[in-house]
Amino acid sequence: MNIIGRKQESKELLDSFNTKQAEFIVTYGRRRIGKTFLIEETFKKQKCYFFHVTGIQDGNMKVQLKEFAKSMSATFYNGVSIMPANSWMDAFEELTKTIEGVKSKLKVVLFFDELPWMSTKRSKVLQALDYYWNRRWSKNQRIKLIVCGSSASWIIKNIIHNKGGLHNRYTKSLLLKPFSLHETKMFLENNGINLNDKQILLLYMVMGGVPHYLKQIKKGLSATQNINNLCFSENGILFSEFDKLFKSLFDDAKKYVELIRIVAQVREGVSRNYIEENSKFSQKGGTLTDRLKDLELAGFIKSFLPLGHTRQGEYYRIIDEYSYFYLRWIEPEKHTLLGQELENKFWIKKTGTPAYYNWMGYAFEAICYKHISQIREALNIDYGTRAGTWRYIPRGERKEKGAQIDLLFERDDNTVTLCEIKCTEKPFVLDKRYYECLLNKVQVYKTITRTQKQIFIGFVTTSGIKNTRYSAKIIDGTVTSDDLFKSAG
Repeated sequence: MNIIGRKQESKELLDSFNTKQAEFIVTYGRRRIGKTFLIEETFKKQKCYFFHVTGIQDGNMKVQLKEFAKSMSATFYNGVSIMPANSWMDAFEELTKTIEGVKSKLKVVLFFDELPWMSTKRSKVLQALDYYWNRRWSKNQRIKLIVCGSSASWIIKNIIHNKGGLHNRYTKSLLLKPFSLHETKMFLENNGINLNDKQILLLYMVMGGVPHYLKQIKKGLSATQNINNLCFSENGILFSEFDKLFKSLFDDAKKYVELIRIVAQVREGVSRNYIEENSKFSQKGGTLTDRLKDLELAGFIKSFLPLGHTRQGEYYRIIDEYSYFYLRWIEPEKHTLLGQELENKFWIKKTGTPAYYNWMGYAFEAICYKHISQIREALNIDYGTRAGTWRYIPRGERKEKGAQIDLLFERDDNTVTLCEIKCTEKPFVLDKRYYECLLNKVQVYKTITRTQKQIFIGFVTTSGIKNTRYSAKIIDGTVTSDDLFKSAG
């Protein structure tokens, strides 16, 4: 298979490979995002020794060291069985001697895949890595060390922000994010799946831009049929992926699932206070702060600090499409579906219902927050302009009206663009009632922020805007899903 997207990441890997010094590259990104595929495909065409060992989830140190020995055998000893080491210090010593004993001048890529799983209790794999990188490997210009993990929080805490001997020792870090809509379309086409943009957008609302999920799409089936098969069949990969996903990323997965359930309760997002009131976590020891940060680093939630009105503090929303879809649709039906056949066509029957459109609206907003560059370009807004959200909730018994602005850009030319995000199957009709609602939002925003800047109104929609006298009066720019599918400039 060809590498889709990831051009910059692949280039940076090759740049590091071609240097005349040892390199320590840190790569991270959520489960199923394609980290292993990118690294294998990038280096398999290079003339080098490619040593690849993968951590075993829930495996003890003995199991991990046995896998390490197998990888050494396959890479350097033509598959001849070798005895596993008794410790990571011994394993790395054997690896070092093997590399130094190789007469060839070929470079050596050491790829430690899923390093967090190798770091079992009392294994001291990090201490061994610290010792051998600083004392031996960093002095050998042939060595290119790559450590990789799905647990972004673990990688950042233990490697990137390591306070011990690995502090500031890595030479490059690469974060792999889910595909954009543009990359998703390219990926599907490369797999022989020819769907139009509306069909792809619907798939993206369910599984995001996760390559492994997208690889399961079957040719000749509609987006709705594929979703029904993958999500609402006991054998569908997304039917039971949720628990596996969290378990693979977090040691105490249940605590993180509890948090994401709370965040999912309110469409507009929840405040820090709301989370504290509805969870067992407290401020003490920073536990809640750390767990929220872990969820954000892993790409499940996003924190928003409303522009121009920061005193209300951060609030959080789910931005991972699959997690929201699972909690909203799959989990509530799981016990029912376990005893039913796929022929019940659960998802097909749900399309077109009010709950279906409500879910689509939330999912489309999350997609827009991941495609800010495309929205800027469509609205002719300069890069570097601050983008964010804004909300005002009157306190106590105040009679003034509140307002929620889905997206806004604070521009350098003394203007602000306020954007509405609408997901509809047909062009959105802006009638008198909605027109007055928009006028109220603008007025609340001006009053609360006391801004004197010029206000522009933009619309981000799936199907465009129907021309009416009200839309002509108030809309200054539009963005459609066609714009979101463009490559980021």
